[in-house]
Amino acid sequence: MAKIRVVIGLSILSGAHNHICPEVVRLLREKGLHDVLVVLGGIIPDVDVPRLAELGIRGVFRPGTPMQEIIDYISANARSRAEAV
Repeated sequence: MAKIRVVIGLSILSGAHNHICPEVVRLLREKGLHDVLVVLGGIIPDVDVPRLAELGIRGVFRPGTPMQEIIDYISANARSRAEAV
Protein backbone atom coordinates (compact mmCIF):
# COMPACT_ATOMS: atom_id res chain seq x y z
CA MET A 1 0.00 0.00 0.00
CA ALA A 2 1.31 3.42 -0.93
CA LYS A 3 1.79 5.78 1.95
CA ILE A 4 -0.70 8.62 2.21
CA ARG A 5 -0.27 12.14 3.48
CA VAL A 6 -3.58 13.08 5.08
CA VAL A 7 -4.61 11.42 8.33
CA ILE A 8 -7.93 11.87 10.12
CA GLY A 9 -8.22 10.54 13.64
CA LEU A 10 -11.64 10.08 15.20
CA SER A 11 -12.17 9.55 18.91
CA ILE A 12 -15.56 8.11 19.75
CA LEU A 13 -16.50 7.04 23.26
CA SER A 14 -20.27 7.21 22.81
CA GLY A 15 -20.75 4.03 20.82
CA ALA A 16 -21.81 6.01 17.74
CA HIS A 17 -18.92 4.74 15.60
CA ASN A 18 -21.25 2.61 13.43
CA HIS A 19 -23.12 5.78 12.47
CA ILE A 20 -20.34 8.36 12.36
CA CYS A 21 -17.58 6.41 10.60
CA PRO A 22 -19.62 5.38 7.54
CA GLU A 23 -20.72 8.97 7.09
CA VAL A 24 -17.19 10.38 7.41
CA VAL A 25 -15.86 7.84 4.90
CA ARG A 26 -18.77 8.48 2.52
CA LEU A 27 -18.16 12.23 2.59
CA LEU A 28 -14.42 11.77 2.00
CA ARG A 29 -15.06 9.50 -0.99
CA GLU A 30 -17.76 11.84 -2.31
CA LYS A 31 -15.16 14.62 -2.36
CA GLY A 32 -12.65 12.38 -4.14
CA LEU A 33 -10.42 12.00 -1.09
CA HIS A 34 -9.57 8.33 -1.52
CA ASP A 35 -6.05 8.54 -0.09
CA VAL A 36 -6.93 9.68 3.44
CA LEU A 37 -5.84 7.45 6.31
CA VAL A 38 -8.72 7.30 8.78
CA VAL A 39 -7.99 5.92 12.24
CA LEU A 40 -10.37 5.49 15.14
CA GLY A 41 -9.93 5.52 18.86
CA GLY A 42 -12.47 4.71 21.51
CA ILE A 43 -14.62 1.99 22.92
CA ILE A 44 -15.03 -0.23 19.87
CA PRO A 45 -16.35 -3.79 20.28
CA ASP A 46 -14.37 -6.54 18.51
CA VAL A 47 -17.44 -7.47 16.49
CA ASP A 48 -17.48 -4.01 14.83
CA VAL A 49 -13.83 -3.93 13.72
CA PRO A 50 -14.25 -5.99 10.49
CA ARG A 51 -17.08 -3.76 9.26
CA LEU A 52 -15.06 -0.65 10.04
CA ALA A 53 -12.13 -2.09 8.09
CA GLU A 54 -14.45 -2.75 5.13
CA LEU A 55 -15.48 0.90 5.24
CA GLY A 56 -11.85 2.01 5.07
CA ILE A 57 -11.02 2.64 8.71
CA ARG A 58 -7.41 1.46 8.79
CA GLY A 59 -6.51 1.62 12.45
CA VAL A 60 -8.65 1.00 15.53
CA PHE A 61 -7.13 1.91 18.87
CA ARG A 62 -8.96 1.12 22.07
CA PRO A 63 -8.55 2.62 25.54
CA GLY A 64 -5.20 1.66 26.99
CA THR A 65 -3.41 1.54 23.64
CA PRO A 66 0.06 2.96 24.23
CA MET A 67 0.51 6.32 22.53
CA GLN A 68 3.73 5.05 20.94
CA GLU A 69 1.78 2.27 19.20
CA ILE A 70 -0.53 4.84 17.62
CA ILE A 71 2.40 7.05 16.61
CA ASP A 72 4.21 4.08 15.08
CA TYR A 73 1.12 3.03 13.13
CA ILE A 74 0.57 6.50 11.68
CA SER A 75 4.28 6.94 10.95
CA ALA A 76 4.36 3.63 9.09
CA ASN A 77 1.26 4.40 7.04
CA ALA A 78 1.52 8.13 6.26
CA ARG A 79 4.16 9.96 4.33
CA SER A 80 5.55 13.35 5.19
CA ARG A 81 4.92 16.46 3.10
CA ALA A 82 8.54 16.25 1.89
CA GLU A 83 7.98 12.72 0.57
CA ALA A 84 4.86 13.85 -1.27
CA VAL A 85 6.67 16.49 -3.31
